[in-house]
Amino acid sequence: MTMNLSFPGMGTVINIFAILGGSLLGILVGSKMSKRTRTLLTDVLGLTVLLGAASALSALWSKEFISSLPQGWPLLSILAALLIGGLLGSALRLEDRLENLGEKLRVKFRASNESSFVEGFVSASLLFAIGPLAILGSISDGMSKGIDQLVLKSTLDFFSAMAFAASLGWGVAVSVFPVALYQGFWTVVGVALGAVLASYQIDAMTITGGVLLVCIGLKLMRIKDVAVGNLLPALAIAPLIVLGLHAFA
Repeated sequence: MTMNLSFPGMGTVINIFAILGGSLLGILVGSKMSKRTRTLLTDVLGLTVLLGAASALSALWSKEFISSLPQGWPLLSILAALLIGGLLGSALRLEDRLENLGEKLRVKFRASNESSFVEGFVSASLLFAIGPLAILGSISDGMSKGIDQLVLKSTLDFFSAMAFAASLGWGVAVSVFPVALYQGFWTVVGVALGAVLASYQIDAMTITGGVLLVCIGLKLMRIKDVAVGNLLPALAIAPLIVLGLHAFA
């Protein structure tokens, strides 16, 4: 008699352990690096995040996304989502709240004031949560259609966490909490409602996430400090805007 160990959310559990394992290895390696080497590694991470952003932004030119919206609206819909999301996020002071949460966690985990704990926590949380694999994989997991997508994401996140933690420290490991909440939400959606979002809505969320990844890359390379946290509502607003345009425009 065989025992089925699969359960809704198993993919996210694997993902969490992958991030923790990669973070631990990165911290062990990073402690032996000079500050100059860690700075160089952070720059490389920034460039890598920009590459990931380019991949996410490529959905802007997908035939299905373009054909699902009125002519001229694919780019404008993303702009509208970012503007509305930015205004809402600024009103709610999400960036400050994220930084305050990171600071409280820094104190709880006894990281020094000079450490990059908060930056690691915020950057890694956004990086690991943004992207179609987090949404599609979690929904697929919730619908009991398999965890292949989340296993792939876990592999990518393991190496990303290792690289980030080597430069930014324990904050990267603590990012598992928001990642677990985010992917857990989409898993529950998969269990309760099935496939909720149309592919063009997923594209809208992915493109918006790509813009946020650009902001993270620029911040990591110390080029421009953008309040990425205040733009987070845009991720939820983008699929709603394109839904309205698709249905009524």
